[in-house]
Amino acid sequence: MATPNQKRLGVLTSGGDSPGMNAAVRAVVRTAVASGWDVIGIRRGYNGIFTHNFVKMNSRSVANIIDKGGTILGSSRSNRFMDSAGRADAVNILREAGIDGMIIIGGNGSLTGALELEKLGMPVVGLPASIDNDLVGTDMAIGVDTCLNTIMEALDKIRDTASSHHRAFIIEVMGRNCGYLALMASLNGGADVVITPDRTPTLEEVSQMLRQSRTFGRSHAIIVVAEGSSLKSDEIAHYLTKEIMDYYETRLTILGHVQRGGSPSAFDRIIATRLGARAVQTLLSGKSGVMCGLVQGRLCETPLSEVVGRVKEVDAEIYELIRIMSH
Repeated sequence: MATPNQKRLGVLTSGGDSPGMNAAVRAVVRTAVASGWDVIGIRRGYNGIFTHNFVKMNSRSVANIIDKGGTILGSSRSNRFMDSAGRADAVNILREAGIDGMIIIGGNGSLTGALELEKLGMPVVGLPASIDNDLVGTDMAIGVDTCLNTIMEALDKIRDTASSHHRAFIIEVMGRNCGYLALMASLNGGADVVITPDRTPTLEEVSQMLRQSRTFGRSHAIIVVAEGSSLKSDEIAHYLTKEIMDYYETRLTILGHVQRGGSPSAFDRIIATRLGARAVQTLLSGKSGVMCGLVQGRLCETPLSEVVGRVKEVDAEIYELIRIMSH
């Protein structure tokens, strides 16, 4: 147990894992320990609160994890936490464990839970960790850069075989509500067409764009589709197989969860470390109910009430830039 004058900090990761979560946990633990706090890691996300899945952490607990993907604390869904009575139970359990404040690392759903804890009187600071990069209040979330590099590597390899066989490849990437990954992957991967939840062409328009690309002398075509788009990747593949088979064979590749894994990039390690340290410092300063983010190169705090339940808009100018680059 903590001494009477010693604060105790809880930290958990929740929602979909993203590269850099471990680096953020490492920064939280080491900054808190250096500040004289005890640290309790909560395994398996919010569900771990109800099962008392707590582990005392120190600087050695987080040694050699900065380069590891995933999260050493684990993650899971918690139906009980979605209920108001369950959330009240969670706060009581945390208080009984002597926890004075929480750092929650995750995406929109995880930070929604953080806001609910704060409303019930538990001091909380959130950290943005979501490969979708859909969170308001930060230019980049933890894990996005690594994910984009994974997609870029896949696109580069697919382009080689697409060019060799004169094929049109439909590549599905993650992005349930936000098209950031699809958009930026298209820009850095030389895609001909990008399809996102907020900008979805018709099948006829996709076919026309590929026919136009063919007139520019392209020997292949790359179509990047966000998983949350209303026009599904298998629909596109089926349609194009019939419509453009005279000059392109069509293939479908769904990248899936390979996008979530892997050793975090230098950028993700840096942002996770900076944000993790800032989160602890923010709690120490007496602030609560905020998310620490990176905006225009500077660390800042945004109220969780302004973050949750919103989806960050992507830059519409990128669509036009992709169209120009595809010529």
